[in-house]
Amino acid sequence: MRGLNYNHLYYFWVVAREGSIARAGELLHLTPQTISSQLRALEESLGGQLFSRAGRRLVLTEVGSIALHYAEEIFRLGSELGEVLEGQVDGLPLVFNVGIVDVVPKAIAYRLLEPALRISSPVQIICREGKLEALLADVAVHKLDMVLADSPMATTALVRAFNHLLGECGISFFATPKLAELYGTDFPNSLRAAPLLIPTVHTVLRGALMQWFDQLDLQPRIAGEFEDRAQMKAFGRAGVGVFTAPSVIEQEVMQQYQVVVIGRTNQVRERFYAISAERRLRHPAVVAVSKAARFDIFGGRRTEHPTPQAGE
Repeated sequence: MRGLNYNHLYYFWVVAREGSIARAGELLHLTPQTISSQLRALEESLGGQLFSRAGRRLVLTEVGSIALHYAEEIFRLGSELGEVLEGQVDGLPLVFNVGIVDVVPKAIAYRLLEPALRISSPVQIICREGKLEALLADVAVHKLDMVLADSPMATTALVRAFNHLLGECGISFFATPKLAELYGTDFPNSLRAAPLLIPTVHTVLRGALMQWFDQLDLQPRIAGEFEDRAQMKAFGRAGVGVFTAPSVIEQEVMQQYQVVVIGRTNQVRERFYAISAERRLRHPAVVAVSKAARFDIFGGRRTEHPTPQAGE
């Protein structure tokens, strides 16, 4: 392929967007003949036809569809570059658009994202919460700089994005002091009789927990299932049952919900990922999140208060 002429690519992008050479010519103040010749030059450069005709309409070919995808990305990045540089000149904050998968604990999300607010440039963070599939779609079109998730993007996903493991840790089991008196000894065997609050079926943690219980030949009494882990903790605070959270946020959970740790296990691991459109992280806020996660939050940190262990 010969060197790409970006003027030709721009004319093609306008024609594809308008659906007509004539309308593109009006916008660009060029004759249809000029645009047609530019399109032919681009086709020669790319080695394939960009449009076919369906009656009076122009229809993108397979080559045209691929070229349009890249053209949109090129011109989007050009526009973004101008906005970023303008923001630097005007002293505007760096915008950090983050998607948070709804099953990620709120305390973990804050701990992971907070370092982005401490970089040298002022940062405006914009958080959205939702299901992984919906958030990935916004990563693909660069509406989000990063998605914070508790599982990697599947290899079968139809979007172009990359998984970056931020870190992993074991889980801790929490209960009110009253429940801890009943079920806080002989962990994990004490879970056989304990009322347990767990995530709903379609979550990574639920599957890992049930597998661990099977290995220990435990059949705990499930007192509640929750999509929202904050709601699960609220029920735990009310004494409805024992619940879990990542061990790295033990202190926050104990302080916020007035509960105590009755046990831990490293056999059930929670993993957290940054999913981005970048194979190599470049956005300053995403880089800050990744570094802090690897070296500070999950960097071999152990909890300060010893409690019974399982599966060490």
